Amino acid sequence: MAYNPKANAYSSNKIMTATPAELTLMLYEGAVKFCNIALMGLEKNDYETVNTNIQKARAIIVELNTTLDHKYPVAKDFEQLYDYIFALLVEANINKDADMLTRALDEIRDLRDIWKKIMGQTKGPQLVLDTN
Repeated sequence: MAYNPKANAYSSNKIMTATPAELTLMLYEGAVKFCNIALMGLEKNDYETVNTNIQKARAIIVELNTTLDHKYPVAKDFEQLYDYIFALLVEANINKDADMLTRALDEIRDLRDIWKKIMGQTKGPQLVLDTN
């Protein structure tokens, strides 16, 4: 892949100015992308690509899991779901199993879609504080 300074600067700026909700969405999008690349690798029996991209998806799931705020009871549910997805990814990588990888991908897509919906519902008029 060619080095593109403008694209790299744009990506870096996008990450640096993103809200926590947008960063979470970016992580979900990245995990979906890496799972899709791994699936394409499976179709071509390119096991290096499969391994590399499943590892990237796993790293994202670990990041999502470790950044959960456990002061909210729902965090435990997310933790269990992330553990399940992680286990699917491990199993898919060990056995080069497209069905397991697809199950993990479906779970990640569902989470991403729910997250997008939540983000859309929470957008609206912003609170403006009077500092006088």
